[in-house]
Amino acid sequence: MQASAPPPSPAPTAPAPSAVSIQGLWKHFGSQAAVAGLSLELPTGAFVGLVGPNGAGKTTTLSMVTGLLRPDQGTVLVHGADVWADPVAVKARIGILPEGLRMFERLSGRELLQYNGRLRGLPGAEVDRRTEELLAVLDLAGDADKLVADYSTGMRKKIGLAAALLHNPDVLFLDEPFEGVDPVSAQTIRGVLKRYAAAGSTVVFSSHVMELVEQLCDWVAVVNAGRVVAQGPLDAVRGGRSLHEAFLELIGVREDDGRSLGWLGGGER
Repeated sequence: MQASAPPPSPAPTAPAPSAVSIQGLWKHFGSQAAVAGLSLELPTGAFVGLVGPNGAGKTTTLSMVTGLLRPDQGTVLVHGADVWADPVAVKARIGILPEGLRMFERLSGRELLQYNGRLRGLPGAEVDRRTEELLAVLDLAGDADKLVADYSTGMRKKIGLAAALLHNPDVLFLDEPFEGVDPVSAQTIRGVLKRYAAAGSTVVFSSHVMELVEQLCDWVAVVNAGRVVAQGPLDAVRGGRSLHEAFLELIGVREDDGRSLGWLGGGER
């Protein structure tokens, strides 16, 4: 009796497309290259940390990726749409909380969200419903009718995050979202971001605080001098060390040998 042929092997599963694909990004300011040929593939549904020292090019990169700054060279795709060739399609799918966020200071928090929602073309009733939910979750309901001009730093970060989330974007970009934020506000923001990422959306945020990235992120890109020096899942990048230790090694920080500043604290004037 002839043996039956084995069942065909299942076709290999194609990898999920990147949420954000960055290829060969360059930006010069005068003779200085702030971003020098940077390429990244950021996975869909990940909580991504973009880390690097001050001046590494993180803010410049995020500004180009989100269409706020035109690159000298390179391409950026968000879920397949080109940021510069199809900006309307991209802006409908992203939310942004940039560094040094400028707001309409003479609007109240509630008015700011309602204005943003209507600019996005959302129905009025839906804007009102989402506005009230975001104000409640971000602990701003009691200050919803205060002018934004009177908001503290933490409150401004939270209302900025609410505005970025109002249209339910696929990808959320945050530049140093916890800088200058008090611990209570920071904890509230963390909770909202975790819920957002757990629902399958992508969060990309820049920071130079390694402990914070380690707590929140499952995927990391390390940037130094405008270039990517490491990228991948958090555990792969840190390689059994803390992210802080891995980061210092990747960017080549040398230890202080103690031979300089011998006068400091020694009574010498």
